Amino acid sequence: MSTDIIVSYDGTPNDDDALALGQRLAKGGASLALAYVRHSREFDPNREELAQHDAEQRLKQGAERLGDPNLPQHIVISASTGEGLAKLAADEGASLIVFGSDYRTPPGHAEPGTTAQYLLEGGPVAIAVAPAGLRVQTDGLIKSIAVAASDADSAAHRTADALADKLGAERVAFDRGDADLIVVGSQDTAPANRIALSGSARSMLNSSRGCVLVVPHGTPVLT
Repeated sequence: MSTDIIVSYDGTPNDDDALALGQRLAKGGASLALAYVRHSREFDPNREELAQHDAEQRLKQGAERLGDPNLPQHIVISASTGEGLAKLAADEGASLIVFGSDYRTPPGHAEPGTTAQYLLEGGPVAIAVAPAGLRVQTDGLIKSIAVAASDADSAAHRTADALADKLGAERVAFDRGDADLIVVGSQDTAPANRIALSGSARSMLNSSRGCVLVVPHGTPVLT
């Protein structure tokens, strides 16, 4: 069975925000999985056993937070977290990877951390970033969706339309400023199936609040 959404999870509070966003997006019928990246294997068997157990416990904790202990859980070995997650997404047929914000992000704002930033620079898979503190919001719904970049290709609008239909959300103008989910498209000049953000898109995101979903050029997601 293929996976639609992969949540990058390491047990930190901001990754609990990523769980909350993944759960909200999956309400439209998408399948969900959790992933944790280890950068290398330990040479010492005892240390390797401990490291593997720690990774398994982190993922187990995440699945329990979502109320589904049988949720698929992947431990990836990769020197690069971004490359490891991108390969996992390709192997699983996933169209989206969800991250929490950088740990220094003020509540209510979405700020990509190092790995998410890496994948936003030409990555091959859509990236979603949860705002800091999303985990404490109790309604668990995405009620409004906006598209941020006017110079983006149609994949962003197609993604927003599909999600609005599946989640029962309202399409709103980006300038309203308080959409629950902001969909950002890549530039028309970007390579096919790759993320490339314009300067205007980045500027708008710096002042936005709410969850963010960035779509590769020509590749609508969760449609």
